[in-house]
Amino acid sequence: AFENAFKNINHKIFYASKANYNINVIRLFNQLGAGIDVNSAGEFYRAIKAGVLPKDMIMTGVGKTDEEIKLSLEKNVSLIKAESIQEIHQINLLAKGMNKIAPLAIRVNPNVDAATHPYISTGLAENKFGIDETLAMQIFTEANKLTNIKLLGIDMHIGSQITKIQPFVDAISKLVSIVEKLKEVNINLTHIDVGGGLGVKYNDEKTFTVDEFAKAIIPVLSKTNCEIFFEPGRFLTANGGALISKVLYTKENLAKNFLVVDAAMTDLLRPSIYGAYHHIQPLKLKDPKDIIVDVVGPVCESGDFLAKNRNISACEKNDLIAVMSAGAYGMVMASNYNARRKPAEVLVDGDTFRIIRERETFEQQIQNEK
Repeated sequence: AFENAFKNINHKIFYASKANYNINVIRLFNQLGAGIDVNSAGEFYRAIKAGVLPKDMIMTGVGKTDEEIKLSLEKNVSLIKAESIQEIHQINLLAKGMNKIAPLAIRVNPNVDAATHPYISTGLAENKFGIDETLAMQIFTEANKLTNIKLLGIDMHIGSQITKIQPFVDAISKLVSIVEKLKEVNINLTHIDVGGGLGVKYNDEKTFTVDEFAKAIIPVLSKTNCEIFFEPGRFLTANGGALISKVLYTKENLAKNFLVVDAAMTDLLRPSIYGAYHHIQPLKLKDPKDIIVDVVGPVCESGDFLAKNRNISACEKNDLIAVMSAGAYGMVMASNYNARRKPAEVLVDGDTFRIIRERETFEQQIQNEK
């Protein structure tokens, strides 16, 4: 969809691997032509194991360690994104020590409200990400004077699960304005990275299509000659995955009906941390009537739930349920709280499937403990 919508402008897609970094998923998107956006040495390692070349990677992150910066320079990633003036100077220092020139983009915080959950809003002045838009000219000019920096681009990422186009238009307009002002002082950038964040349907959200997105932002972007980078993650993976769980018990209290299932916040954290909605349905419909229940897991927390006061088809003990739209920010946010094992992952292609991650064993949980 992205390739078709933006076919008339010079662009490149980098899959944001933080959304789902199973090496098979990374490999699939890379084979389809996408570069990979990595946010840590661990994500870099996974991308390498998936067969991705460093030249097709971008290293991002608000708090990159010296180890991660050196790794990026040593392996010749295509781009390192900096998010503060102190980091820019540190990248220059490390590059100088390695006799390297660091390919750099600077992330700008455009102070635009993405109208999303506050935990995944990243483009407001109060957020930790990027440099203040009002300091952009000063910082770009300073960075351009450094001996071991090659200044290539300007970057933004205003948030995740954004369901309105206007915040993108507003933010991109600010970036384009900065690019034009930089040209006036002979700083010519080669690309604008508009990030990701496009919303998907979990429930009844009114979202926009990629074609609508393209129609809105191309007129703004076409004011420059820059290549355009995109970093979709959730948009590519969320609705491609489901969490399958078994009903352990049905339970009735005076105030509530519960489905106690064998999946938990350790497997899918989003409902607990964001109050996020995921559609839930039985794999086999036995009883057409609906019941109002809380779908809860076995973890020792009242915050361990997959749904609250949800109207779903009646289920019985041992029934299997599907928690939908779990392909993004599911396994990557999973934990071993209560010493629970992480589940297996299965890749389905038409009527075929294969296990792409074995269920974790207890021995694997303790193998690094002495």
